[in-house]
Amino acid sequence: MSSDFANPQPSRWEKGASRSLASTRIFDVRGVEFRHPVRGTRREFVVIDAPDWVNVIALTPDHRLVMVNQFRYGTDAFSWEIPGGVIDAGEDPVSAGVRELLEETGYGGQRARLLGSVNPNPAIMNNRCHLVLVEEVVRTAEQEWDTDEEILVASPSVDEVYGLAHSGRITHSLVLNGLLLFAPVWDRIKSGRA
Repeated sequence: MSSDFANPQPSRWEKGASRSLASTRIFDVRGVEFRHPVRGTRREFVVIDAPDWVNVIALTPDHRLVMVNQFRYGTDAFSWEIPGGVIDAGEDPVSAGVRELLEETGYGGQRARLLGSVNPNPAIMNNRCHLVLVEEVVRTAEQEWDTDEEILVASPSVDEVYGLAHSGRITHSLVLNGLLLFAPVWDRIKSGRA
């Protein structure tokens, strides 16, 4: 990778005043003024101020992934996903992942670690989604859904999940991010190098 691509430096807009446009139970919407340092252009941009999220790759001892199928209001459709949810204020992403996995699916595991973190939509959102791997997961408890949740849990093989992703049956972008970050780990496990 060329150094020009690895570290491009276009002009950085300067952040100014901020005002509340809307507040919801899930996120706040703010109007934030930015000024271009060279052109002097000033614009108000909409920023969604949301809490950080966590999504969990949960691997069973027999190399299956814990998946959830649930109705999603934004798309008005069902969605196959990895477990996940909102990180509580001050909560560690790995601890949040273990908690969300247990609440949504009843599964708990032995080893948990952060695979990586992504910006869900940096054009308009200021939060991060942390992608956590929990290994050796087994069903240890009953599900504890949030008020508006109803979740079907399944545990297809890892290769089946990647097949669903490649065929377009898994469409949630953050789930696809998690599978991308898990791919090298899965390659090591399959080759016996894990």
